[in-house]
Amino acid sequence: MIPTLTWTPEGVRFIDQTRLPLEESYVLATTYEQVADVIVTMVVRGAPAIGVSAAYGVALGALKSFAANVDEFAPEFETICARLAGTRPTAVNLFWAIDRMKDLFRTLRSFHATMADVKKTLLSEAHAMYDEDIAACKTMGAFGAGLLPDEGGVLTHCNAGALATCGYGTALGVIRAAVEQGKQIHVYADETRPFLQGARLTAWELMSDGIPTTVICDNMAASLMRAGRIQTVVVGADRIAANGDTANKIGTYNVAILAKEHGIPFYVAAPWSTIDTATPTGDSIPIEERPAVEVTHHGGKQLTPHGVGICNPAFDVTPAKYVTAIITERGVLRAPYTESLKEMEVVAG
Repeated sequence: MIPTLTWTPEGVRFIDQTRLPLEESYVLATTYEQVADVIVTMVVRGAPAIGVSAAYGVALGALKSFAANVDEFAPEFETICARLAGTRPTAVNLFWAIDRMKDLFRTLRSFHATMADVKKTLLSEAHAMYDEDIAACKTMGAFGAGLLPDEGGVLTHCNAGALATCGYGTALGVIRAAVEQGKQIHVYADETRPFLQGARLTAWELMSDGIPTTVICDNMAASLMRAGRIQTVVVGADRIAANGDTANKIGTYNVAILAKEHGIPFYVAAPWSTIDTATPTGDSIPIEERPAVEVTHHGGKQLTPHGVGICNPAFDVTPAKYVTAIITERGVLRAPYTESLKEMEVVAG
């Protein structure tokens, strides 16, 4: 599988997604501050991968600490968590992972664990999240594969593949599982402006797997749907509210409306850690505003007039009424999502 991030004795090794698809290079983060920078600059991106990266950042911060005991380390631990939590506001997996590390640290502190035990246990927890993410993606893929057509076009937006996770992927995991079952899938990948995750990352991933892929400009989806070339849409998510409203890469909302208009099922694939039952609706999801330069420039070349106003939200929210089903590692959820999410949460314990 594509090595999105890997733990090494020196730190966390990331494939540099800003340089794909033409250059396969890696970045080594040896401090938690460097992990935070890697997340902010989108060397690593995708909600599940961001969450696990943050967990490794916390573990790295503990391993590098010179604190003599847990009480002395506690303020430093809070600083580490705060720095990582401040990287990107929309992907709830980030906060889920950090909160999980915080809960573990509180437990260790209450048992008067040594610093050696804290370091070892925090790193083990990050490793566990890594393994759980890959397992969740594969289970999700198995649940979702049956929803895709035996043959035909599947549209995806942004990159919700192995590069957005620790391996296999969410939306692309569903596609991979369908192909493994023998389904004849042709993927249409929206280019996903302005950062071009579809054109650069999704296309690279699927071509590496030998899955037929065509990149289209974001404004071509409606035309292809009308022509009957797209039978299904499957996307990932960065946060799913309690009512099923879904935050995903900017432009997803457009695709959902188009799919509804053309009678095409629109599926969202995401691990349970992406579901935020504490957020009632999509109106409460914080939307990250990215730097203007991502719109004004491409490949180092300026595309816009000097001084023009720029709007660059990284995500939009798709209302639940446009979502045909939500695919998770716990199963496939259908509307009304307020009820199905609660029921799944109870069943899973």
